Amino acid sequence: MNPQLTRRHFIKGVIFSASAAASGAGYYIASAASRSPGAVERLISLNVNGRVRRVDVLPQETLAHTLRYRLNLTGTKLACNRGECGACTVMLDDIANYSCSVLTHQVKDRAVITVEGLRAEDGTLHPVQQAFIEELSPQCGFCTPGQVVAAAALLRANPNPTREEARQGLSGNLCRCGAYDHYLNGVMRAAELMA
Repeated sequence: MNPQLTRRHFIKGVIFSASAAASGAGYYIASAASRSPGAVERLISLNVNGRVRRVDVLPQETLAHTLRYRLNLTGTKLACNRGECGACTVMLDDIANYSCSVLTHQVKDRAVITVEGLRAEDGTLHPVQQAFIEELSPQCGFCTPGQVVAAAALLRANPNPTREEARQGLSGNLCRCGAYDHYLNGVMRAAELMA
């Protein structure tokens, strides 16, 4: 018997294999297992909201999962979990990205900003957050964190957008309540606040 194969390792392997088979990740895990031992780094450093955080992640773990369930940054919402709705939008190096479509290992050398990281250290809201409040942009609020981050990324790239440019900038974020015009009004007000 292999001296490194303990009862604990055996049980973990059985549980991990069953969950991998159920999730359809078997091919990815099998290819990762064929690499030399220790080839996949588990404990990585992430720059999240200007702070370096050490976190233990699985090779196939998405950034959305890491942010919510390992770093407790629950502003990032998991909705469709396949890059279609925008509820999980974060900024990677100041560009809006769906965090459910990015593996955590792919961002370890990049700056991640979540909706929690937009507020100033003294608690002052980001101009987009303030403008969305003033314009009564959210209704149910589920999509709001993604809308806020997408709008902040848009205004970093284009501080004075037209309404059509703002519409394009938020086009990847779905709102179940249909409050699109309210969000656009918020973006235009935020642009004025930041001018």
